Amino acid sequence: MQKIEDVRGWVAETIELEAKAIAQLNDQISDDFFHVVETVLSSSGRLVVTGIGKSAAIANKIVATLNSTGTPSIFMHAADAVHGDLGMIQKDDIVICISKSGNTPEIKALVPLIKSGGNTLIGMVGNMDSFLAQHAEYVLDVTVSKEACPNNLAPTTSTTAQLVMGDALAVCLLKSRGFSSNDFAKYHPGGSLGKRLYTTLADLAGQNGKPRVSPSDSIKRVIVELTEKRLGAVAVIDGTNLVGVITDGDIRRMLESDIDMESAVAQDIMAASPVTMQQDELAANAAGVMADRKISQIIVLHGKEYAGMVHIHDLNREGILR
Repeated sequence: MQKIEDVRGWVAETIELEAKAIAQLNDQISDDFFHVVETVLSSSGRLVVTGIGKSAAIANKIVATLNSTGTPSIFMHAADAVHGDLGMIQKDDIVICISKSGNTPEIKALVPLIKSGGNTLIGMVGNMDSFLAQHAEYVLDVTVSKEACPNNLAPTTSTTAQLVMGDALAVCLLKSRGFSSNDFAKYHPGGSLGKRLYTTLADLAGQNGKPRVSPSDSIKRVIVELTEKRLGAVAVIDGTNLVGVITDGDIRRMLESDIDMESAVAQDIMAASPVTMQQDELAANAAGVMADRKISQIIVLHGKEYAGMVHIHDLNREGILR
């Protein structure tokens, strides 16, 4: 059984080794990185990212990041490429080949095939003297001095360096394109990140009932409305004007007080200054207001007109809460 002090030491050593390797990447950035960004931006094709082994797993993640930030990309496994998948590369595509050694048999077989098709080849490689580095048009240097693995064998630090270099490329491309939060939402319509960028209060309020009572309604009527709409609060509306709000907490406090439930009406227990937001505001902004005001509901308005109510559970259901 290992001692907890030993495990903590191994954790710290791993993190320190990988952090140093990432910091050293700054010194390995050459003009080739700038040329890669320019080449991708001016291309009408896609980025095809390939690798083998652990580098293939990193390539898959880089492709996902590129696609979600506006750079059309596909993954191609290096081993499959030499057995038929090479046909997925189109004439205007750019290929990024990721490899720690740059000398594996699959890479050596793949590189000439890519170049014979006239495609630009970018090497992301941890050995600047390798076959891949020597034959790529541009090279992204991800050399590391040591793996976190105590045997210096299992790809650990090297794959982290590859991942960070891929992130750096994706970020430079999205900034160069002026990729905005609205663009991000277009590529993530079903995800919680995208929902935070486009879901409005109107979208959520429209899924709920519109709990409301008049100032002169009885407490019994208030309780019935609270129960039926199940939003934990009701708006108090005088004609067309919002004049207050009653929460289930107000009902509990009334029961603990000396107020006569039989004779009391809504205006006797309502809060006269409810928190409101306009229906076209983002639901994500409502989450911040609820947290700051320590409330569970927001009354939604369309101009001055009562448009409904949004509960914090609505935000949670839609994945908008972080």
